[in-house]
Amino acid sequence: MIAAPLAAPLLTVVGAGGVGKTTLAAALGVVSAEEGADTLVMTFDPSRRLKDALGVQDVSGDRVVRVALDAPGRLDVSLLDARATFDRLVARYAPNRAAAERIYQNRFYHQLAGHLAGVLEYMAVERLFEVAAAGQYARVVLDTPPTRQALDFLEAPDRIVGFLDSGALRLALRPWFTKDGHLRRGKVRRRVADLLDGIVGLNLLRDMAEFFQAFAPLYDGFRARARAVQRLLRDPKTRFLVVSAPGEARIPDTLFFARRLRQGGHHVAALAVNQVHPLVAGDAGARPAADGVRLLAWLAERDARGLAALRRLVTDGTPVADLPLMPTPPTGLPALAALGRELLQRLDAAPAPAPAPPWSRKARRRRG
Repeated sequence: MIAAPLAAPLLTVVGAGGVGKTTLAAALGVVSAEEGADTLVMTFDPSRRLKDALGVQDVSGDRVVRVALDAPGRLDVSLLDARATFDRLVARYAPNRAAAERIYQNRFYHQLAGHLAGVLEYMAVERLFEVAAAGQYARVVLDTPPTRQALDFLEAPDRIVGFLDSGALRLALRPWFTKDGHLRRGKVRRRVADLLDGIVGLNLLRDMAEFFQAFAPLYDGFRARARAVQRLLRDPKTRFLVVSAPGEARIPDTLFFARRLRQGGHHVAALAVNQVHPLVAGDAGARPAADGVRLLAWLAERDARGLAALRRLVTDGTPVADLPLMPTPPTGLPALAALGRELLQRLDAAPAPAPAPPWSRKARRRRG
């Protein structure tokens, strides 16, 4: 059975880039379907290897593709397409088709809107909201964007609401250009206009102004939707699996991320330390030529120290599971299922967290 911490209808896999989030999301999706739950795994463009493992080489856009899995529950996979999701939002909140087309045809929207900072992350949670509202799946597993700052994903709805309520937007909505595309006299001095033209280009500024003007009728709908997305991310049915790489150097970032999740009202299900080097048996030092074996032994000891330290520092009851480094990546559905089951078993068997030290704030609250 899916381990209790992860037994949620909405499971979001978060962490820094390169820690194996996408593979673990797919593995948990396979196990979920094997247990009889209709499951959707939403991910950004996975590697060719993972596509081959899932048997969905032709997945593209945000089209849902059925995985050929012999299981009681169905397993679907969908890529996260920020532009397609943005297009649907425009169609939903535009007052009419003409207003939507005005935005679709805008060059700023067409070329840049899907790549602006925060848009990619926000469209990921918007897509999660769409799927949750449709109610077609018993479980949805979301693989988050490969951003350098994983918190961008969580803060995206707040930034969208902040921007819609900001003075910068009100400034952008002013009529800076005439109908024939020229800067209005009195709005911008000639010298400033020449400077802007040299740095940014008036054509781009004109496209941006037109975009914000065309978008004005949609702001109320977008604001309400973004607030609904905020509530979904903080709902108890939405749980977060924090994935980290091994080693003591990763502990501060992992704990900081988990703490920020909780401070934001999100529900952390578990921490998973992925790709831990296994302990090396035998006396590697007795073989002078075994440099590779000695390196593996050193990495295993480093990872073991880091894992032990992390478990000592997690004092709030959150389970911490470790997953060993695999000799080869998963190359098929059975391998993904085995990886998912391994994670769940290790979560169930995770040692109880260490008690809070007597000087900690949590310990003082308990004594008080």
